[in-house]
Amino acid sequence: MVLYKHMRFLTVFLFGLLMAGSAQNITIKGKAHASHIGKEVVLSDFSDYVTYTLIKESSDTIDKDGYFELRLQSKITKPVLISIQNLVGKIYVQPNFVYGIYFPEQDSLANHQEGTETTVDISVYGKDSTELNALIIDFNTQYNNLFLNVKDGYLSPAKLNVLLDTFVVTCQKRYAHIKNPYFKNYVNYSFANFFSSTSRSKLFLYKQFIDKKPIQYSNYEYMQFFNVHFKGYLKAYASTKNGGNIYNSINAFGDYKDLWTQFKSDKSITNDTVRELLILKGLIDFYYSPDFDKKQVQSVIEQLYRETKVQENKTIAFNMLQTIYQLQPGAPAPDFTANDKAGMKVNLFSYKGKHIYLNFFSSESETSQKEMQKIVDLKKKFNDKITFISVCLDDSVKSYKAYLKANPKQDWIILHQAQNSSARQAYNIKTLSGFFFINPQMQLAQSPALMPSEGIEYKFNALFRPKKKNTITGIR
Repeated sequence: MVLYKHMRFLTVFLFGLLMAGSAQNITIKGKAHASHIGKEVVLSDFSDYVTYTLIKESSDTIDKDGYFELRLQSKITKPVLISIQNLVGKIYVQPNFVYGIYFPEQDSLANHQEGTETTVDISVYGKDSTELNALIIDFNTQYNNLFLNVKDGYLSPAKLNVLLDTFVVTCQKRYAHIKNPYFKNYVNYSFANFFSSTSRSKLFLYKQFIDKKPIQYSNYEYMQFFNVHFKGYLKAYASTKNGGNIYNSINAFGDYKDLWTQFKSDKSITNDTVRELLILKGLIDFYYSPDFDKKQVQSVIEQLYRETKVQENKTIAFNMLQTIYQLQPGAPAPDFTANDKAGMKVNLFSYKGKHIYLNFFSSESETSQKEMQKIVDLKKKFNDKITFISVCLDDSVKSYKAYLKANPKQDWIILHQAQNSSARQAYNIKTLSGFFFINPQMQLAQSPALMPSEGIEYKFNALFRPKKKNTITGIR
């Protein structure tokens, strides 16, 4: 029915597919439900599959007919995320392909919590039964059907393993004619993930799927399994008799080489690249653990970043450090550009010189609107000491301007997160609000800062309270 409804789009897509040889490396020609017209659609993928750092690759504004186009350069097959506001869907793309997709409306029956991401199913047009997305859907359907005929309400791990073993053989026959290497890997490591949730021996899983095999850093399913299999591995080893000195390597010495020497005594890990990756995974866990000194953990990650010869590990370490450095109290406040009501670009750093109370809001969010109303009183009281800056996250310029017109008492600097703005990304805003307090030297004094309803006024009072003169005789 959907295909019939959008025949005009399908015709355009099929024409584009014929022209794939002269097109960009990967092109996604899309049509969105009418409810998304005028909104920004974003194509993102992951920098690595340990930190899952998202990279914005492309974006477009959905036109009046619902059409958009996204482009990506990639030498490998991988999943990408396509999002409109908080709706996110995933498709798999291969180099030198043109894809036609349909982005659905938000399910009105679903319970959507404000500011959280909601997964949607994106339709890929023109795919035959051997196209990668079609194969993945078929495999997942077969897996789901596996449990439809199970009469027992509960399956013991042993029975579940038998069921999965039978399914492995079924899939080998069903997909014997498929040559796509990514799909073969997808099936293999999907089973690895299935078995990791049963009582299948961890040693068996390690020997079967990891040992004496190259680390597939760029394969989503492989890394999902790797991350689950080795979750908390370094911390667990540090609690053993042989690994007890790992705490000293970090907290006392902050020395990566010493940490490597201590972890080298774990003879169950025979691959040095795997060992280094496990150290990285463990270090980011240690950073958020009260048992470890954050500055020492950071120092060890920095040493690993400088010394590693494995480019993928260097990228992971870099992304970890970016997460640590960015938005910490005392760190430099990220600059950004956003648009004012006249459509002119404005830089945050142009307001350097006074304290800045920065917040993000949406006219569609009742919660963030209430906080905006409370800023009115804060601005009256602290206007001579603090610059108040708000960034509207609405996709529509029209709704942003309508909000300004409807709220004339909110007379401070209110900017718009337009398509060309970097504000939301710079401050890693995942929901529909966020607050930051920046000092005159453009450092983050509070990150995140208290909202008006949480008592930020008391912090302002303490900061700007006049210092009492000393009246004790003999002391000046």
